[in-house]
Amino acid sequence: MTIAIITGSCGLVGSECVRHFARQGMTVVGVDNDMRRYFFGDESSTGWMRTRLEAELGDAYRHYSIDIRDTAAIDRLFADYEGEIGLVVHTAAQPSHDWAAREALTDFTVNANGTLNLLEATRHRAPEAVFIFTSTNKVYGDTPNYLPLVEGESRWNVDPSHPYAARGIDEMMSIDQSKHSLFGASKVAADIMTQEYGRYFGMKTGVFRGGCLTGPAHSGAELHGFLSYLTKCVLTGKAYTIFGYKGKQVRDNIHSDDLARAFEAFYENPRPGEVYNMGGGVASNCSVLEAFAIAEKITGKKARFTLSDQNRIGDHIWYISDLGKFRSHYPAWDIRIGIERIIEEIVAETERRLAVGEGA
Repeated sequence: MTIAIITGSCGLVGSECVRHFARQGMTVVGVDNDMRRYFFGDESSTGWMRTRLEAELGDAYRHYSIDIRDTAAIDRLFADYEGEIGLVVHTAAQPSHDWAAREALTDFTVNANGTLNLLEATRHRAPEAVFIFTSTNKVYGDTPNYLPLVEGESRWNVDPSHPYAARGIDEMMSIDQSKHSLFGASKVAADIMTQEYGRYFGMKTGVFRGGCLTGPAHSGAELHGFLSYLTKCVLTGKAYTIFGYKGKQVRDNIHSDDLARAFEAFYENPRPGEVYNMGGGVASNCSVLEAFAIAEKITGKKARFTLSDQNRIGDHIWYISDLGKFRSHYPAWDIRIGIERIIEEIVAETERRLAVGEGA
């Protein structure tokens, strides 16, 4: 029996990975203490997903409400499964750059110290396991905002003469001399540490710098999970505030299923200490205004939103991931689900959850 330990197991990416690797025949140990509820309020609680996973998967899923900052508790968990752990997927995080400024110590200890606890437990209890860390494009800070940008009717674009215009931003972009937000800085610490455990100790670590990770399992909030929250606002008639850049800021959006398949590819053939930009790439991206237009078309409802001149600190005007490096290492993988289908799935799931009052 192979054990997969998945942190943040009731969140968007975590729950997708729980199901994905359970289908591969693994027993999944989920670590999630529902801190998302603390971060973003009752409506963003992931408790509903824990109930669903336990009902769907039965004995294939074992849930632990452990805080990843608790070094002793994490070590005990890994000790309990020592000799059986083949995979660790670390998705738990404080995920909002706005929220991080409210409680800098909480943000850093969750994102940086929590990651270090998991790396150390893996090194001592499961040194041969594959360790996958869900990082973020915010490690690049606001450097992407200094690209040559051209304003269009509904979105910002990179000047067509620039190489990023055709393929997106690659992993060679500097993470230095830029404004990250405190969230971005805490994720940089975890990102570099995960790389170091691969390069220094030879562990099978992989870092995935995500764009907008999304899908129907997201418990979206105003401060995190913009497609999920935007869709909920359209369906309920709630006003949405767009922060800065005229609503033309561009995000690439990757469905959590495509991300889980990328994790599986890395698990099957790990490259220690490697880093990948991972998002929807040129195949799946949109501006906030374009996301509203798609949601309106799908739902038949008119969106209500206001434009604020104040952008979020460290936010990106244009970010599309270059997926070329990952594709070159894992040529059998590619994006399967584009932006319109993503929003269709989010709409359908949000309507269902609103109807039954399940975490919506």
